[in-house]
Amino acid sequence: MTRTPASAPAGIVLAAGASRRFAGGVKQLADLRGRPLLSYAVEAMSAAVGDVIVVLGHAAGEISAAVDLGGARIVIAPDWDDGQSASLKRGVAAAADADAVAVTLGDQPFITPAVIAGALGQLEGFDAVRATYDGVPGHPVVLSRPVMDAVAGLSGDTGARDLLARFRVRKWEAGHLCSAADIDTREELAQL
Repeated sequence: MTRTPASAPAGIVLAAGASRRFAGGVKQLADLRGRPLLSYAVEAMSAAVGDVIVVLGHAAGEISAAVDLGGARIVIAPDWDDGQSASLKRGVAAAADADAVAVTLGDQPFITPAVIAGALGQLEGFDAVRATYDGVPGHPVVLSRPVMDAVAGLSGDTGARDLLARFRVRKWEAGHLCSAADIDTREELAQL
């Protein structure tokens, strides 16, 4: 009997939203230390996994033209305005061959490859892993195949939060590895 090798995990960076609280421009393109904000999340994910999917929606053409996404695959979520679940569904569908996915957000520039790899390493014996920072849930979130298969039923702007309540989730404290700061406003960006 020939065994099929297990497929590798994929990485999904969600960056499809219009960032309505970020006044005056496309947040994913905002300059942080001389680089577009989104480039940090893509770089970290690319260093942690081989197959990276960047989900774009609002201003997708402008973002893909301005940000070096390396070897990441771009997936467009035309229904991005329906909420984060629409973007997550598109990303998970694009990762159909993966046995698990690590999900991060495009506005979290300090998530590191070590945190992504660490979260993936916590999956055994669980359906999902949720990184926490001083006990507060954050990203990355790692979804196993059973959870990925259930993502299609999501709706609205809740992401996988409600879905995870139906599965065995390991909460993994990652605050010692990085900052989970996300950028929602120009003021928050300026503070960095």
